[in-house]
Amino acid sequence: MKKIERFSSETAREYALRAITENITSIDLEPGQAISENEVAAFLGVSRTPVREAIQELHKASLIEIYPQRGSYVSLINSQFVEEAVFLRKILDTAVIEEACELATEEDIRQMADNVALQEFYLEKDNTAKIFELDNEFHRMIYVAAKKETLHTMRRTIMIHFDRVRTLSMLTVKDKKIVGDHRLMLEAIQEKDKVKATEIVEKHLNRYRVDQEELMKSCAQYFETT
Repeated sequence: MKKIERFSSETAREYALRAITENITSIDLEPGQAISENEVAAFLGVSRTPVREAIQELHKASLIEIYPQRGSYVSLINSQFVEEAVFLRKILDTAVIEEACELATEEDIRQMADNVALQEFYLEKDNTAKIFELDNEFHRMIYVAAKKETLHTMRRTIMIHFDRVRTLSMLTVKDKKIVGDHRLMLEAIQEKDKVKATEIVEKHLNRYRVDQEELMKSCAQYFETT
C-alpha cells in the first residue's frame, strides 16, 4: 500500500476512503489481497472507525468483499462490471466531447495542450504512473470545458472497475497509443470537429478489449472466473 497525502480539508473518513480507493485503482492493493483495518489505520495515521466506514463504502461499490470471521479482501476484477463501466463512459464521453467542441475556451485548450505535452514527455521517460495520472486529468479537463464537471465526479465510483484494468494495461501490456489518442482529441476540440472527436473517443475506449484479453492471460489471478 502506498502512502497518500492527506488534504487539510479532509475528515479522517474522507481521507481513508480516498487513500484506499486510490490504492485499489493503482493495484498497490492487489485484487484478492486481504485488508486489515488495524494495519491500514496505523499506516494512514487514523483510528479504525474511519477505515471501517471506508471499507463498508467500498463494499457497497463491489470493490471490497467482506467475509464474516475471515476478514476483508479487495474484490477480484469482475469483467461484467468493467463492461458496464466502459458502456457508461462511452455514452458520457462521446456526448461530453461534443459539448467541449462547442464550449472549450482558449484557456481550456491551452491547459489540455500542456497536459498532452507532459504525457508525451513522460512517454519518452516510460513513466506509466505519471501518464496514468495525466490521462485522468486530461479527461477531467474535457468535462470541465464542456461544463460537465459534476457529471465527471458522479461517475467516479463505477469507473474504478475499469480503471483497474487501465492500470494493469499500462503496467503489463504497455500500450502507449492512448497518448496519441489524446493528442487527436485535443486537435478535434480545437477544430470543433464533433464527428472526428467522437470517433476518436470510441476508438480510444475500445482499446481496452484487446488489452483485457492479454491481461486475462498474464494476470489471470486478478480476475473472477466465469
